[in-house]
Amino acid sequence: MTDEPINLVLAGLNRMDDKLDRLLDRVGELTTRMGSLETLVAHIHGDVAAQSVRIDQLSDRIEKVERRLELRDA
Repeated sequence: MTDEPINLVLAGLNRMDDKLDRLLDRVGELTTRMGSLETLVAHIHGDVAAQSVRIDQLSDRIEKVERRLELRDA
């Protein structure tokens, strides 16, 4: 009779241990995926910044052409 409560407690602890192992595996997966997302967002941010610079350069060039062709006031 004394073995039964101990076995029930051990069984409960084993189930909790299994659930904790699955949870830790899932958190590890999510951490890896989050790192990948952060890397992708950083690359996108860099690409957007580069495009902004190129657009600014093109805008300056268009203004120069317009001034030369007298399409715009100096």
